[in-house]
Amino acid sequence: MRDFSELSEREVLALAIGSEEEDGRIYNDIAERLREDFPASAHVFTEMASEESEHRRALIDLYREKFGEHIPLVRRQDVRGFLTRKPVWQLPKPSIDAVRKMAESMEAETQRFYRLAASRSTDASVRKLLGDLAEAEQAHEHRADELSAKVSDKQIRAEDQTAERRFVLQYVQPGLVGLMDGSVSTLAPIFAAAFSTGHPHQAFVVGLAASLGAGISMGFAEALSDDGSLTGRGTPIFRGVITGAMTTLGGLGHTLPFLIPTLWTALSVAFAVVVVELGVISWIRTKYMDTSPIRATLQVALGGALVFATGVLIGNG
Repeated sequence: MRDFSELSEREVLALAIGSEEEDGRIYNDIAERLREDFPASAHVFTEMASEESEHRRALIDLYREKFGEHIPLVRRQDVRGFLTRKPVWQLPKPSIDAVRKMAESMEAETQRFYRLAASRSTDASVRKLLGDLAEAEQAHEHRADELSAKVSDKQIRAEDQTAERRFVLQYVQPGLVGLMDGSVSTLAPIFAAAFSTGHPHQAFVVGLAASLGAGISMGFAEALSDDGSLTGRGTPIFRGVITGAMTTLGGLGHTLPFLIPTLWTALSVAFAVVVVELGVISWIRTKYMDTSPIRATLQVALGGALVFATGVLIGNG
Protein backbone atom coordinates (compact mmCIF):
# COMPACT_ATOMS: atom_id res chain seq x y z
CA MET A 1 0.00 0.00 0.00
CA ARG A 2 1.05 3.60 -0.61
CA ASP A 3 0.35 6.73 1.37
CA PHE A 4 -2.08 9.20 -0.16
CA SER A 5 0.62 11.88 -0.02
CA GLU A 6 2.77 9.80 -2.39
CA LEU A 7 0.21 9.77 -5.21
CA SER A 8 0.73 11.88 -8.32
CA GLU A 9 -2.05 14.08 -9.72
CA ARG A 10 -2.64 11.44 -12.39
CA GLU A 11 -3.07 8.76 -9.74
CA VAL A 12 -5.29 11.00 -7.58
CA LEU A 13 -7.62 11.59 -10.51
CA ALA A 14 -7.67 7.86 -11.30
CA LEU A 15 -8.49 7.15 -7.66
CA ALA A 16 -11.29 9.73 -7.69
CA ILE A 17 -12.77 8.23 -10.87
CA GLY A 18 -12.81 4.75 -9.37
CA SER A 19 -14.24 6.05 -6.10
CA GLU A 20 -17.12 7.87 -7.80
CA GLU A 21 -17.91 4.73 -9.80
CA GLU A 22 -17.86 2.62 -6.64
CA ASP A 23 -20.08 5.05 -4.73
CA GLY A 24 -22.56 5.09 -7.61
CA ARG A 25 -22.71 1.30 -7.58
CA ILE A 26 -23.22 1.31 -3.81
CA TYR A 27 -26.18 3.67 -4.18
CA ASN A 28 -27.61 1.45 -6.91
CA ASP A 29 -27.15 -1.60 -4.67
CA ILE A 30 -28.98 0.17 -1.84
CA ALA A 31 -31.78 1.13 -4.23
CA GLU A 32 -32.12 -2.47 -5.33
CA ARG A 33 -32.23 -3.69 -1.73
CA LEU A 34 -34.97 -1.16 -0.91
CA ARG A 35 -36.99 -1.42 -4.11
CA GLU A 36 -39.43 -4.14 -3.04
CA ASP A 37 -40.45 -2.70 0.33
CA PHE A 38 -39.48 0.99 -0.02
CA PRO A 39 -39.88 2.02 -3.68
CA ALA A 40 -39.92 5.76 -2.99
CA SER A 41 -36.62 5.67 -1.10
CA ALA A 42 -35.18 3.36 -3.77
CA HIS A 43 -35.87 6.12 -6.30
CA VAL A 44 -33.99 8.57 -4.06
CA PHE A 45 -30.85 6.44 -4.11
CA THR A 46 -31.14 5.80 -7.84
CA GLU A 47 -30.99 9.57 -8.37
CA MET A 48 -27.99 9.80 -6.05
CA ALA A 49 -26.25 7.15 -8.14
CA SER A 50 -26.94 9.25 -11.26
CA GLU A 51 -25.27 12.24 -9.61
CA GLU A 52 -22.18 10.17 -8.86
CA SER A 53 -22.08 9.19 -12.54
CA GLU A 54 -22.06 12.90 -13.48
CA HIS A 55 -19.10 13.48 -11.15
CA ARG A 56 -17.28 10.51 -12.68
CA ARG A 57 -17.82 11.80 -16.22
CA ALA A 58 -16.43 15.22 -15.30
CA LEU A 59 -13.35 13.59 -13.79
CA ILE A 60 -12.84 11.35 -16.84
CA ASP A 61 -13.09 14.35 -19.23
CA LEU A 62 -10.42 16.21 -17.27
CA TYR A 63 -8.22 13.11 -17.05
CA ARG A 64 -8.37 12.61 -20.83
CA GLU A 65 -7.45 16.24 -21.37
CA LYS A 66 -4.44 16.01 -19.06
CA PHE A 67 -3.18 12.45 -19.28
CA GLY A 68 -4.74 10.65 -22.25
CA GLU A 69 -7.04 7.66 -22.61
CA HIS A 70 -5.48 5.09 -20.29
CA ILE A 71 -6.74 5.31 -16.71
CA PRO A 72 -4.65 3.22 -14.27
CA LEU A 73 -6.47 1.04 -11.77
CA VAL A 74 -5.94 2.81 -8.45
CA ARG A 75 -8.27 1.42 -5.82
CA ARG A 76 -9.18 2.55 -2.34
CA GLN A 77 -7.71 -0.58 -0.81
CA ASP A 78 -4.36 0.24 -2.45
CA VAL A 79 -4.02 3.54 -0.56
CA ARG A 80 -3.17 3.60 3.12
CA GLY A 81 -5.67 5.48 5.26
CA PHE A 82 -8.14 5.99 2.43
CA LEU A 83 -11.86 5.75 3.14
CA THR A 84 -13.40 2.32 2.50
CA ARG A 85 -16.92 1.06 1.91
CA LYS A 86 -18.26 -2.29 3.04
CA PRO A 87 -20.15 -3.99 0.18
CA VAL A 88 -23.89 -3.59 0.61
CA TRP A 89 -24.51 -7.24 -0.27
CA GLN A 90 -22.56 -8.26 2.85
CA LEU A 91 -24.79 -6.20 5.13
CA PRO A 92 -28.09 -7.32 6.71
CA LYS A 93 -31.14 -5.80 5.08
CA PRO A 94 -30.69 -2.11 5.91
CA SER A 95 -33.30 0.08 7.55
CA ILE A 96 -34.37 3.39 6.06
CA ASP A 97 -32.61 5.39 8.79
CA ALA A 98 -29.44 3.30 8.42
CA VAL A 99 -29.09 3.88 4.68
CA ARG A 100 -29.78 7.62 5.04
CA LYS A 101 -27.01 7.89 7.63
CA MET A 102 -24.76 5.78 5.44
CA ALA A 103 -25.32 8.15 2.51
CA GLU A 104 -24.53 11.20 4.64
CA SER A 105 -21.33 9.54 5.87
CA MET A 106 -20.24 8.66 2.33
CA GLU A 107 -20.76 12.22 1.10
CA ALA A 108 -18.87 13.68 4.08
CA GLU A 109 -15.91 11.32 3.62
CA THR A 110 -15.73 12.00 -0.12
CA GLN A 111 -15.83 15.74 0.52
CA ARG A 112 -12.79 15.47 2.81
CA PHE A 113 -10.94 13.47 0.15
CA TYR A 114 -11.58 16.09 -2.55
CA ARG A 115 -10.51 18.96 -0.29
CA LEU A 116 -7.27 17.20 0.60
CA ALA A 117 -6.60 16.30 -3.05
CA ALA A 118 -7.34 19.86 -4.19
CA SER A 119 -4.98 21.32 -1.58
CA ARG A 120 -2.14 19.14 -2.94
CA SER A 121 -2.76 19.84 -6.62
CA THR A 122 -0.49 22.25 -8.51
CA ASP A 123 -2.50 22.19 -11.75
CA ALA A 124 -5.10 24.98 -11.81
CA SER A 125 -7.75 23.05 -13.77
CA VAL A 126 -7.34 19.91 -11.64
CA ARG A 127 -7.49 21.96 -8.47
CA LYS A 128 -10.61 23.77 -9.66
CA LEU A 129 -12.48 20.57 -10.52
CA LEU A 130 -11.55 18.87 -7.25
CA GLY A 131 -12.58 21.98 -5.34
CA ASP A 132 -15.90 22.12 -7.19
CA LEU A 133 -16.52 18.47 -6.43
CA ALA A 134 -15.73 19.08 -2.76
CA GLU A 135 -18.31 21.86 -2.71
CA ALA A 136 -20.81 19.58 -4.46
CA GLU A 137 -20.23 16.83 -1.91
CA GLN A 138 -20.64 19.34 0.94
CA ALA A 139 -23.95 20.48 -0.53
CA HIS A 140 -24.97 16.85 -0.94
CA GLU A 141 -23.96 15.73 2.56
CA HIS A 142 -27.65 15.67 3.42
CA ARG A 143 -28.66 14.75 -0.13
CA ALA A 144 -30.69 11.73 0.97
CA ASP A 145 -32.96 14.00 3.00
CA GLU A 146 -33.11 16.58 0.19
CA LEU A 147 -34.13 14.02 -2.40
CA SER A 148 -36.58 12.48 0.06
CA ALA A 149 -38.36 15.83 0.08
CA LYS A 150 -39.29 15.18 -3.55
CA VAL A 151 -41.16 12.09 -2.46
CA SER A 152 -44.66 12.65 -1.14
CA ASP A 153 -45.15 12.69 2.62
CA LYS A 154 -47.70 9.93 2.21
CA GLN A 155 -45.13 7.62 0.60
CA ILE A 156 -42.51 8.36 3.26
CA ARG A 157 -45.01 7.77 6.07
CA ALA A 158 -46.04 4.48 4.48
CA GLU A 159 -42.40 3.37 4.25
CA ASP A 160 -41.68 4.43 7.82
CA GLN A 161 -44.72 2.49 9.01
CA THR A 162 -43.54 -0.56 7.07
CA ALA A 163 -40.10 -0.28 8.67
CA GLU A 164 -41.64 0.06 12.14
CA ARG A 165 -43.89 -2.97 11.60
CA ARG A 166 -40.88 -5.01 10.48
CA PHE A 167 -38.93 -3.92 13.58
CA VAL A 168 -41.81 -4.97 15.82
CA LEU A 169 -42.26 -8.31 14.06
CA GLN A 170 -38.59 -9.26 13.93
CA TYR A 171 -37.27 -7.86 17.20
CA VAL A 172 -39.90 -6.61 19.64
CA GLN A 173 -42.37 -9.48 19.49
CA PRO A 174 -39.91 -12.37 19.93
CA GLY A 175 -38.07 -10.41 22.61
CA LEU A 176 -41.29 -9.60 24.46
CA VAL A 177 -42.49 -13.20 24.30
CA GLY A 178 -39.20 -14.36 25.80
CA LEU A 179 -39.10 -11.67 28.49
CA MET A 180 -42.67 -12.41 29.57
CA ASP A 181 -42.07 -16.14 29.72
CA GLY A 182 -38.79 -15.82 31.58
CA SER A 183 -40.05 -13.22 34.03
CA VAL A 184 -43.38 -14.89 34.83
CA SER A 185 -42.99 -18.64 34.37
CA THR A 186 -39.90 -18.94 36.58
CA LEU A 187 -41.50 -17.14 39.52
CA ALA A 188 -43.31 -20.20 40.85
CA PRO A 189 -40.35 -22.65 41.04
CA ILE A 190 -37.95 -20.03 42.43
CA PHE A 191 -40.16 -18.77 45.22
CA ALA A 192 -41.46 -22.27 45.95
CA ALA A 193 -37.88 -23.45 46.44
CA ALA A 194 -37.08 -20.43 48.62
CA PHE A 195 -40.02 -20.91 50.96
CA SER A 196 -39.86 -24.72 51.10
CA THR A 197 -36.12 -24.99 51.81
CA GLY A 198 -35.44 -21.71 53.58
CA HIS A 199 -32.05 -21.56 51.82
CA PRO A 200 -31.41 -18.85 49.22
CA HIS A 201 -28.75 -20.97 47.50
CA GLN A 202 -31.27 -23.71 46.77
CA ALA A 203 -33.62 -21.15 45.24
CA PHE A 204 -30.74 -19.80 43.16
CA VAL A 205 -29.92 -23.26 41.78
CA VAL A 206 -33.58 -23.87 40.91
CA GLY A 207 -33.90 -20.43 39.33
CA LEU A 208 -30.72 -20.84 37.29
CA ALA A 209 -31.86 -24.21 35.97
CA ALA A 210 -35.36 -22.93 35.24
CA SER A 211 -34.06 -19.81 33.44
CA LEU A 212 -31.56 -21.64 31.24
CA GLY A 213 -33.97 -24.48 30.53
CA ALA A 214 -36.78 -22.09 29.65
CA GLY A 215 -34.43 -20.06 27.43
CA ILE A 216 -33.36 -23.12 25.45
CA SER A 217 -36.92 -24.40 25.18
CA MET A 218 -38.41 -21.07 24.11
CA GLY A 219 -35.58 -20.45 21.65
CA PHE A 220 -36.17 -23.74 19.85
CA ALA A 221 -39.95 -23.33 19.99
CA GLU A 222 -39.81 -19.87 18.42
CA ALA A 223 -37.31 -20.92 15.76
CA LEU A 224 -39.39 -23.92 14.73
CA SER A 225 -42.73 -22.12 14.78
CA ASP A 226 -42.30 -20.05 11.61
CA ASP A 227 -39.65 -19.75 8.88
CA GLY A 228 -40.61 -16.10 8.33
CA SER A 229 -41.05 -16.44 4.56
CA LEU A 230 -44.73 -15.45 4.61
CA THR A 231 -45.10 -13.52 7.85
CA GLY A 232 -42.00 -11.35 7.47
CA ARG A 233 -40.94 -12.12 11.03
CA GLY A 234 -37.29 -12.61 10.14
CA THR A 235 -35.02 -15.63 10.01
CA PRO A 236 -35.96 -18.43 12.45
CA ILE A 237 -32.45 -18.71 13.91
CA PHE A 238 -32.17 -15.01 14.67
CA ARG A 239 -35.69 -14.89 16.10
CA GLY A 240 -35.02 -17.98 18.22
CA VAL A 241 -31.82 -16.47 19.61
CA ILE A 242 -33.67 -13.27 20.60
CA THR A 243 -36.48 -15.18 22.28
CA GLY A 244 -34.15 -17.60 24.07
CA ALA A 245 -31.84 -14.83 25.29
CA MET A 246 -34.68 -12.67 26.60
CA THR A 247 -36.31 -15.67 28.30
CA THR A 248 -33.07 -16.47 30.11
CA LEU A 249 -32.56 -12.82 31.02
CA GLY A 250 -36.09 -12.53 32.39
CA GLY A 251 -35.55 -15.52 34.66
CA LEU A 252 -32.06 -14.57 35.79
CA GLY A 253 -33.23 -11.11 36.85
CA HIS A 254 -35.02 -12.40 39.96
CA THR A 255 -32.72 -15.42 40.34
CA LEU A 256 -29.51 -13.51 41.03
CA PRO A 257 -30.79 -11.89 44.27
CA PHE A 258 -30.78 -15.36 45.85
CA LEU A 259 -27.00 -15.22 45.88
CA ILE A 260 -27.60 -13.05 48.97
CA PRO A 261 -27.13 -15.38 51.96
CA THR A 262 -30.00 -13.91 54.06
CA LEU A 263 -33.35 -15.36 52.97
CA TRP A 264 -35.65 -12.42 53.64
CA THR A 265 -33.21 -9.92 52.14
CA ALA A 266 -32.94 -12.06 49.05
CA LEU A 267 -36.74 -12.37 48.85
CA SER A 268 -37.19 -8.60 49.17
CA VAL A 269 -34.65 -7.81 46.46
CA ALA A 270 -36.07 -10.51 44.17
CA PHE A 271 -39.59 -9.15 44.66
CA ALA A 272 -38.39 -5.63 43.78
CA VAL A 273 -36.72 -6.98 40.63
CA VAL A 274 -39.96 -8.73 39.67
CA VAL A 275 -41.85 -5.43 39.97
CA VAL A 276 -39.31 -3.74 37.70
CA GLU A 277 -39.49 -6.59 35.16
CA LEU A 278 -43.28 -6.45 35.03
CA GLY A 279 -43.10 -2.67 34.66
CA VAL A 280 -40.74 -3.02 31.68
CA ILE A 281 -43.03 -5.57 30.06
CA SER A 282 -46.03 -3.27 30.53
CA TRP A 283 -44.10 -0.35 28.99
CA ILE A 284 -43.09 -2.41 25.93
CA ARG A 285 -46.67 -3.58 25.41
CA THR A 286 -47.89 0.01 25.67
CA LYS A 287 -45.28 1.43 23.29
CA TYR A 288 -45.23 -1.23 20.59
CA MET A 289 -48.44 -3.25 20.93
CA ASP A 290 -50.99 -0.43 21.04
CA THR A 291 -52.15 -1.53 24.49
CA SER A 292 -53.39 1.09 26.94
CA PRO A 293 -51.07 1.61 29.94
CA ILE A 294 -53.72 0.62 32.46
CA ARG A 295 -54.74 -2.50 30.56
CA ALA A 296 -51.12 -3.57 29.98
CA THR A 297 -50.23 -3.08 33.64
CA LEU A 298 -53.29 -4.95 34.92
CA GLN A 299 -52.77 -7.89 32.56
CA VAL A 300 -49.09 -8.29 33.37
CA ALA A 301 -49.56 -7.68 37.10
CA LEU A 302 -52.41 -10.19 37.31
CA GLY A 303 -50.42 -12.91 35.57
CA GLY A 304 -47.35 -12.24 37.69
CA ALA A 305 -49.37 -12.18 40.92
CA LEU A 306 -51.05 -15.51 40.14
CA VAL A 307 -47.75 -17.24 39.38
CA PHE A 308 -46.08 -15.70 42.42
CA ALA A 309 -48.96 -16.80 44.65
CA THR A 310 -48.72 -20.31 43.22
CA GLY A 311 -45.05 -20.49 44.12
CA VAL A 312 -45.67 -19.20 47.66
CA LEU A 313 -48.54 -21.63 48.27
CA ILE A 314 -46.57 -24.63 47.00
CA GLY A 315 -43.48 -23.58 48.93
CA ASN A 316 -45.43 -23.27 52.21
CA GLY A 317 -47.56 -26.36 51.57
